[in-house]
Amino acid sequence: MNQWLDERLHISRLNDKFLRKAFPVHHSFFLGEITLFSLIILILTGILLALSYEPSNSLVLNSFDPGTADKPNLIPAAYHSALKINAMPFGDMLRRVHHWCANIMVASAIIHMMRVYFTGAFKKPREINWWIGLLLLIFSALTAVTGYILPYDNYAYQTLGVVYAITKSVPWVGDWLAQAAFAGNYPGEQVIPRIYGYHIMLLPMILLATTGAHMLIMVKQKHTQPGYAKRLAYKKIVGVPLSTQQTPIMILLALLFAGIVLFFSAFVPVHPVEFFGPPDPTPIANIKPDWYLLWIFGALAIIPGFEFELLGGHITAEFVGAMVFPAIPIGLLFLVPLLDRTREYMYYAENPTDHPRRLAWGVAFLVFMLVLSLAGYKPELIASGMLTSGNANAVLWILVFVLPAVAFFVTKAIVRGIARMNTRERTVGAPQVTHSHD
Repeated sequence: MNQWLDERLHISRLNDKFLRKAFPVHHSFFLGEITLFSLIILILTGILLALSYEPSNSLVLNSFDPGTADKPNLIPAAYHSALKINAMPFGDMLRRVHHWCANIMVASAIIHMMRVYFTGAFKKPREINWWIGLLLLIFSALTAVTGYILPYDNYAYQTLGVVYAITKSVPWVGDWLAQAAFAGNYPGEQVIPRIYGYHIMLLPMILLATTGAHMLIMVKQKHTQPGYAKRLAYKKIVGVPLSTQQTPIMILLALLFAGIVLFFSAFVPVHPVEFFGPPDPTPIANIKPDWYLLWIFGALAIIPGFEFELLGGHITAEFVGAMVFPAIPIGLLFLVPLLDRTREYMYYAENPTDHPRRLAWGVAFLVFMLVLSLAGYKPELIASGMLTSGNANAVLWILVFVLPAVAFFVTKAIVRGIARMNTRERTVGAPQVTHSHD
């Protein structure tokens, strides 16, 4: 049978070229695999959830609380189907696993990108994969946003209103863009079917395409090698073969990961649709997005209100805070490989402390994002008395720019201190040469 298949499908060539590919062994390389495992679990749980979800915002009778004949309790069909999923055996558990895997996928992708940046793995010839990885991260966040709109409870309704308003704030084409993206004016009858199409078809296809391209390029260009590989076999691939050793490791990691997610989901609830209730025009106090978008929310919170006309377009603080300002750090991330002046091919992961300037810029960028995320809690900071409504914006803006600068110089100072200590230790540990005089 093997010979028959090999004569027709050339399986031996596949084994020689791909299945025996050597994978370097290092714990940090599993971050990319965790992102992949999360995507697989998201697809599987998403299929099961789609079997019971009704993508419609048409009003139906609430079977859990039908009301009376004179005053029936009508709620959107999408919200009603979310209630039914929660009431199904293991339905709520399925939603929890789906929710937490979405968060883990974004988090592991961010940490994976951090590893790539700090070890210099974005350098030649891997610039394209850095850009694909950024696109994968961006579309993962967009997929998650469309996902927590689908239950169409009051939280989702308010969130959708914010997203629609931000889209509409784009100068010159905002009205057309918002209606094209959300199938008419908000809240239109087709908005949930449109979001559903984005979430289960368009965005997953983009995620699968970018993931496939990312992996194909990685196979073609090979992994960056850990530092120890340079000592073992210079410019040789040091690792374990895919089919016989790496695959069992990946399977064990996938099973362990799935078990941890199930255990975590069993005890930590997710978005409580029953608590927020069906869509209601009454705003939710201090509504906030998920953690990975909190930095954009923080920028919106501290940008002062303004508006002006420019060449017939209406420029508002909402557009600047939600689109223009976030585009700056995202654009800088895309420029990272172009700012590097290395012309040699990158073979080995670099020690971050050997490149203090790059390390300092990375730490400063992380502090910048964290302070912006903190700004998203401006109402809570005011309510606690730490800030006042009069000084909150000024204080937070100062922190947004001062703390990253402090982090930059402190990081460089620490790295230089470490370098001096290492130099001193090497000097002290060097053998002393003595001369005898006969």
